[in-house]
Amino acid sequence: MTSAVIGPAEQLDPRLLEHRRELTGYCYRMLGSVFDAEDAVQETLVRAWRGLSDFEGRSALRSWLYRIATNVCLDQLAGRQRRALPMDLAGSPYPPVPASLAGRRPTTAWVEPVLDRQVLPEDGDPADRAVARESVRLAFVAALQHLPPKQRAVLILREVLRWKADEVAELLGTTVASVNSALQRARATLADVGGRPAPRTLDDEARALLARYLDAFERYDIDAFVQLLHEDATQHMPPFEMWLRGREDIGTWMTGPGAGCRGSRLIQTSANGTPAVAQYRPAEGGGHVPWGLHVLEIEDGRIAHISSFLNLDCELFAALGLPTEL
Repeated sequence: MTSAVIGPAEQLDPRLLEHRRELTGYCYRMLGSVFDAEDAVQETLVRAWRGLSDFEGRSALRSWLYRIATNVCLDQLAGRQRRALPMDLAGSPYPPVPASLAGRRPTTAWVEPVLDRQVLPEDGDPADRAVARESVRLAFVAALQHLPPKQRAVLILREVLRWKADEVAELLGTTVASVNSALQRARATLADVGGRPAPRTLDDEARALLARYLDAFERYDIDAFVQLLHEDATQHMPPFEMWLRGREDIGTWMTGPGAGCRGSRLIQTSANGTPAVAQYRPAEGGGHVPWGLHVLEIEDGRIAHISSFLNLDCELFAALGLPTEL
């Protein structure tokens, strides 16, 4: 993608490409969209590539790239509606009937998923990696969208990336007092909309639960499937506005409007800092086609929430780097 705009990758200064993944993570948190994040990082690299000869010796390369990326994100966010998740918008769950599919919004209305490998560091300090994982959880990314863009940048830079207040002030061209004030307001807003998610680890029990999820879904044993869910588990399915609450309604949905998923194949992955599975639904002519990415929240040995991002426009799996056919 980048090579089409700024020349072959071997012509780029490798120092720019070293920061691509972390910049993608930053832009994803800012924008709530893997598509927009990729575009923002590409634009950042374009601007940096063009200005690299003037940059030499002025400041740290990483800080300079973050300044460019922040400006690109602020430009993208100007005048936009915030992205959300269906449960943030609808006051009560839909009944599990086909009519619930009547409400559909464009993909630009929704927070989108991202695979861990696209935005999280592969190595480094375990504590830093844990913070990075929690900071791309869907609930947190959706909460960030409630913040004005500059407050969003301040909170991410200060509390996720752990920049100092004077570093953030220099990046934004403002004062330390202004940064501290913005951070305080951002924290208050986040507290009102749910705050930071609690840290979780994928232990052996959770891995076993995930294996049973894959097995029950592929066999389409809905009785076994719903036993893996909390009694009050929830599920939503962007781009549709609908959402469901309770394993009974989720089971009714899967044997009713969702019955076309029978015979699906699943591939295990990880997205937004949590376990995920890519679902491939049976195709009419044979084989399987990309259908949805299920991002799972596990609590106390059961699945508490399923975010099923549907690949209806045939773009999501490609953007996530998932196989587009089986």
